[in-house]
Amino acid sequence: MADEETNIGGSGINRRNFLKSAGVVVTGSTLGSGLTLATGTAAEKEAPAAAAKGAAVMSPGGASLVTAKLKVNGKDYKVQIEPHWTLQRTLQFKLGLTGAKQMCDRGVCGSCTVIMDGRAVLSCTTLAVECEGKEIETVEGIASNKKWDPLIKSYCKWDAMQCGYCTPGFVVSAKALLDKNPNPSENDCKQALAGNICCCGTYPRHPTAIMEAAQVIKGGA
Repeated sequence: MADEETNIGGSGINRRNFLKSAGVVVTGSTLGSGLTLATGTAAEKEAPAAAAKGAAVMSPGGASLVTAKLKVNGKDYKVQIEPHWTLQRTLQFKLGLTGAKQMCDRGVCGSCTVIMDGRAVLSCTTLAVECEGKEIETVEGIASNKKWDPLIKSYCKWDAMQCGYCTPGFVVSAKALLDKNPNPSENDCKQALAGNICCCGTYPRHPTAIMEAAQVIKGGA
């Protein structure tokens, strides 16, 4: 992508190289906990079989791959990725989970929000290799859990979206809030959603939707 070539702060360092360097550093520190660095020439589509046979593995572009073990929405996965891949990219292109959106790709809009070990995090600024051993929950996991139907329905009832692109991030942030605070105030909701941006400007409806859903989830209405 064009923005990946943009210099960071005029330093001559572009974003792509920065992420690659960061990924290599993280990989070096996490190999002992289950990540396996491969350094051969097998095509990415053959990586799982090659790795199982002890063969060296590289991506089609020539970058070395790692095997990352991720637990997403209660299921265990093994994925072959380049060390600099973000969690958002891994979820989308390796697991087919498209709910965490890439919009700003700068960690400022909240569209890529997921829950990791009970905390809302930005998956576009989180390296997938850092996530081994952690519990990851996406909007797909929330939507499949009947407990959270009231939250989804309340968002629909109050039209807390227009284009809908940012909505998964809002719902995930709202769920993270309700996990910790089952009876939030309007201000609590605003604070929890402070990192989520809606280009359509539906902000006033989110606290209403969340507070109403909270009462239904508790069985109060």
